[in-house]
Amino acid sequence: MLSEHGIKIAPSTYYDNLNREPSKRVLRDAEITELIATTREQRFIARFGARKMWLHLRRQGHDVARCTIERLMTRNGWQGAVRGKRVRTTIGDAKAERPLDLVDRDFTATCPNQLWVADFTYVATWSGTVYVAFIFDVFSRMIVGWRAATRMSTQLVLDTLEHAIWARHQAGAGDLSGLVHHTDAGSQYTSFAFTSRLLQAGVDASVGSVGDAYDNALAESQIGIYKTELIRPEGPWRDVEHVEHETLNWVHWFNHERTHESVDDLTPAEVETAHYAARNRLVPTE
Repeated sequence: MLSEHGIKIAPSTYYDNLNREPSKRVLRDAEITELIATTREQRFIARFGARKMWLHLRRQGHDVARCTIERLMTRNGWQGAVRGKRVRTTIGDAKAERPLDLVDRDFTATCPNQLWVADFTYVATWSGTVYVAFIFDVFSRMIVGWRAATRMSTQLVLDTLEHAIWARHQAGAGDLSGLVHHTDAGSQYTSFAFTSRLLQAGVDASVGSVGDAYDNALAESQIGIYKTELIRPEGPWRDVEHVEHETLNWVHWFNHERTHESVDDLTPAEVETAHYAARNRLVPTE
């Protein structure tokens, strides 16, 4: 009995509490906890932190407070992925002539195909190192081109550029004149073949200063997402084909389903769709 331990409580109070139904908050917490647990079983979303999880659930029609998501994820020991340290892959050629830095760390754009940033990273596989290159549109954060290869060569970045040009042409952007393509000072990006292809496409080359990560910070940040959300948690990787297949899936998700805080918590596809819809409304009809 509680009274034997010096706790004075009426028996009726004790039994009332014992038989009391769970409160609305307890029931709601259990419902949301189950919702989060189920959502975390989806690929890529398992790496979401509280804010990303809150946004995702709201986009799915679940009206839940951000503080509730934070509280329940903390209670269950769920946390978002933590980015690892950036490893330098591109190595500059001190003898090569480099284009000017046309960006000067101002990673802003007012429309698609105004500024692209590019970089590449490496993936360790059972069969050796695989290099994956990306080109991002700064306005929408969309991945407009990517390629994987077993060699860190000019051909890798050339193939990525060709992919981006082709993809934009397919989307109706036939004229890329005025576009700025910005990279770090890696020898692959300052090669004659690469700069010649940019010139042929009417694209202005821009290269940051040697060894300064801030001059290509946006591309490095986006690649950090790739390493954090796909490469590190889903290894080990077998070979280049394995990396290519899963990167293809991740890129589609990144462009069409993953929201980005830097673009008002929209997906890259939503940003570009909204831009062109607004532009078309401004075009006068005859």
